[in-house]
Amino acid sequence: MRSIRPSFSTRGTRRGRRGTSSAAAAVALVSALALTATACEDGDPEAGGDASASASAVDDGNGGIRIPDHIKDKLKEHGIDVDDWKNGAWKDWNRDDWLREAQDFVNPIIEGLWDPDRMRDAEEPDQEVDENDISGDQGVTDPEPAPVEAAAVPAKYHDNAATAGKLLFDSPMGSMVCSATVVKDPANPGKSNMVWTAGHCVHAGKSGGWYRNIAFVPSYNDADMSAEELQKATKEEIAPYGVWWGDWAQTSDQWIEQGGATGGDGASYDFAVIHVTPEKGSTGKSLEETVGAALPVDFDAPAVPEIESMKAIGYPAAPPYDGQKLYECRDKPGRLSINASDPTMYRIGCTMTGGSSGGGWVAAGSDGKPALVSNTSIGPVTAGWLAGPRLGEEAKGVFDAVSGKFADQ
Repeated sequence: MRSIRPSFSTRGTRRGRRGTSSAAAAVALVSALALTATACEDGDPEAGGDASASASAVDDGNGGIRIPDHIKDKLKEHGIDVDDWKNGAWKDWNRDDWLREAQDFVNPIIEGLWDPDRMRDAEEPDQEVDENDISGDQGVTDPEPAPVEAAAVPAKYHDNAATAGKLLFDSPMGSMVCSATVVKDPANPGKSNMVWTAGHCVHAGKSGGWYRNIAFVPSYNDADMSAEELQKATKEEIAPYGVWWGDWAQTSDQWIEQGGATGGDGASYDFAVIHVTPEKGSTGKSLEETVGAALPVDFDAPAVPEIESMKAIGYPAAPPYDGQKLYECRDKPGRLSINASDPTMYRIGCTMTGGSSGGGWVAAGSDGKPALVSNTSIGPVTAGWLAGPRLGEEAKGVFDAVSGKFADQ
């Protein structure tokens, strides 16, 4: 999550704090928030772009990379040889060469890049917690919830949380992890290739640009293997439903313009949608068909007082967790207002740490059925609670744009 303790997986993340509706609450929050583990500090402040820009480069089926001509031209403008990209050129994060504009982002499939070792060892970068980076709240904030101990999801994960998975990506700080959820695509009923996560899991926000090698692994470590067992596990055992690369990603304009590595800037708009494709080429089955499930997204979820219970799920990676196992927290949500001009966020008690960022929050939707209503964004350094954006008009705009782009495909 973007605001979960500084170190999701041996590496930390820091969160910023923001005030509550009262001065006392503001002081309490100011010492509590820290940004997610995936936010990086080495970005460029000039990075940005519209929310619809992202990547759409994939393997051509013959070991080569198919990249749109306008992307090839952009790469050439920056002195990047397209043929060298999958052979390691993507590792060059030099600020002069890093493609920072949203419309320049590419994510070509590099088959085998996410091998068992890289999947297992991906972490989140260390981040400092600045207790002075949160302004006073003018909105509604409920009392801080009591911590809720995260419960381990029983193996096999697919039998108990088929839509959940781990999101992998590379940043200037190294290989990183988040969590994500398979969601339904109204343009392709029963055949969705869409995944929901946090904005900070795909884009560095105001201080940087799009991350690279973004891939989703549904039911990662499905059999709940121990750390020792994972050391010897095959890729098929770790990723039984395959590795799915993002061929398009989209987040909110607000996250791109406001999101930061510390503090709660942009947290109310910290969501993203990724369209994915299988690493080894089309199998004739969509992601939804492959895992056998997908959650609808509710952009008009009930108000906090009307929600009896909400579940957050993810792969926490900061101590005492190691990022290899799936956990969940259930609690009655409260409200957290970081900025009076931004939408109030959901907040629940939960001990999950970094790595769970981007993981789905599930509650009874407006129709009374389970639906995704938020995702993990921020949390306190002490890992006692999590907060996620309430999905409204902006989130629906991002979702509809991705769905529409791949309609009937």
